[in-house]
Amino acid sequence: MSKLNFQAMSQKELHSYVLAHQDDQEAFYAYVDKLHEEGHWIEMPPVESVEDLEKYPEFTARFRNGSEPKDQAV
Repeated sequence: MSKLNFQAMSQKELHSYVLAHQDDQEAFYAYVDKLHEEGHWIEMPPVESVEDLEKYPEFTARFRNGSEPKDQAV
């Protein structure tokens, strides 16, 4: 069996593969690496109250719109 090229897979393909092959640690680490490379993270410190979330409108906008960005939905 030939070795899979995880770097050539899309984030969505890797996600599906990891779900189907949960014992494949190499695939899991490749997926996490890809999330860090391609991820669209919004970094923010821990909040102490719901009101603190208002300091991060780009974060709360995702929930107000009712969905994730379409290109990142996995």
